Amino acid sequence: MIEVEQILNIYEPDNCIAPNYMKTDIKEREGNYLLEIEIPGFIKEDIKAELIEGVLSIIAKKPDNIEKEENKDNYVRRERTVSGFKRNYYVGKRIKHEHITAAYRDGILSIIIANPDISVDGEKQKLINIH
Repeated sequence: MIEVEQILNIYEPDNCIAPNYMKTDIKEREGNYLLEIEIPGFIKEDIKAELIEGVLSIIAKKPDNIEKEENKDNYVRRERTVSGFKRNYYVGKRIKHEHITAAYRDGILSIIIANPDISVDGEKQKLINIH
């Protein structure tokens, strides 16, 4: 099992000034880890989770129609618009796609990383299905 200290939180904003997005709580429960990631203002379809070479990447990106919405709603200036965020978590190369489940509800992305002691052959798929 991975150590909590080994989970690296690398914050990589796409178009953001404030580094307060994607705050994450990490809990250990029943031999698994639960990551609760705060992603308010997005819908499930705007969020992508992928695992590549031991790095779990969470990407939240809104469609490119924000500028059209600003004009439609008669905004003169809009500072609270954020188009996307990305945050990486190093979980180790023993963790495979099959060890991870995810669900998004009420602005919180919950990710469960199962114990990797179960033998898994290869990393066939990189994207993680978010329920």
